[in-house]
Amino acid sequence: MSAFSFYMAKAALTAPTQHWRKRAMITGVTGDLLCLGYFKYANFFVDNANGILTFAGSDGLSVADVLLPIGISFHTFQSISYVIDVYRKDAPPARRLVDFLAFGALFPQLIAGPVLRYKDLANQFVERSHSLELFTKGVYRFFLGLAMKVLIADSVSPLADRIFALPNPTFFESWLGALAYTFQLFFDFAGYSAMAIGLGLMIGFQFIENFNSPYISRSITEFWQRWHISLSTWLRDYLYIPLGGNRRGKKRTYVNLVLTMVLGGFWHGANWTFLIWGIWHGGIMALERAMGGKGKDTVWPKTIALPLTFLLVVLGWVVFRAPDLSSAFAMYGGMIGLNGIAITPNVAWQIQTSELVLMACAGVLCFMPLFTSWHIDRLAPKWKATAYIILTVLAVTRMASQSYSPFLYFQF
Repeated sequence: MSAFSFYMAKAALTAPTQHWRKRAMITGVTGDLLCLGYFKYANFFVDNANGILTFAGSDGLSVADVLLPIGISFHTFQSISYVIDVYRKDAPPARRLVDFLAFGALFPQLIAGPVLRYKDLANQFVERSHSLELFTKGVYRFFLGLAMKVLIADSVSPLADRIFALPNPTFFESWLGALAYTFQLFFDFAGYSAMAIGLGLMIGFQFIENFNSPYISRSITEFWQRWHISLSTWLRDYLYIPLGGNRRGKKRTYVNLVLTMVLGGFWHGANWTFLIWGIWHGGIMALERAMGGKGKDTVWPKTIALPLTFLLVVLGWVVFRAPDLSSAFAMYGGMIGLNGIAITPNVAWQIQTSELVLMACAGVLCFMPLFTSWHIDRLAPKWKATAYIILTVLAVTRMASQSYSPFLYFQF
């Protein structure tokens, strides 16, 4: 895929006419998408086709399962952005194939982001700064991310897993599970991004930030300016704007918003749950735009903007986490009390005090930016080093006592 993208981008820049330049760009993007489509969505379409054929009384298709290569989603997005940027002359082309292969194989962030663009790193492949100070900063950032993943995300994940596995969770069980997953996903994914940024700094690369306190957002539009920033900007630049953005009237703007988020949801995985999640976020963003949200902090009443946005995000994470739509509806049913209110005894005895304490800590850390700008990096050097050593020891100790726990975004 990398070699194909490299030569298609080169053709998109050097072809003799604009017609052939555009053809080369389209060919490059299409080839990358077909590769991603085969590995990531072949099983999805075959399974749905078999469901239709079986319903119609015919035999299903017999096709071997396609294994999903690790990191193909992020690698594909990076390749597509390179082809388009070179075609637009927004990015310098790689001087040699090996330079672009180095970009494609840049290991710190390849599995789960941030989504990088060649134009942001082109100069860093030629010349980078190396210093003990920069390396130390990278080490601190790496271990902070490790602590986020191991100490918080991994500690609340068993609670989320148990409750999402229940056939008919009660009111309190459903909300407890939804909140557990809400905090797990943030600290798991933001932790990975922090580790990737830290590794990059250790070897002289400076990656973009991927999170900016997303749970203090006052609208879903703002949420996507703070959550997975590299993906949201990618979707904006390479999907929303090419679709017409807000340049073709209000109705088309709303359609473009929803379509962008639906495709962004489907990118996360071949499941109807991700499509519904994309419709949910895209629909709310379109509603906010229709209410005059462009250029405003929020269109919702200020007193409820933050809790309402957080509620909408949590409701979206339920269908995002659920293995299928029926499981999601079971959770939603529990969240409105259709399956009872109290936590049942067979669930209560499994809930550990440490899970609840770390969930509370996660909530405090997520909403702390509302009240203070304090950060661990603001400590005096001696105390900062001590704090990071303590976090590292706790994280390593926790890792030694637990089984394998992959990052959540590995599955996307």
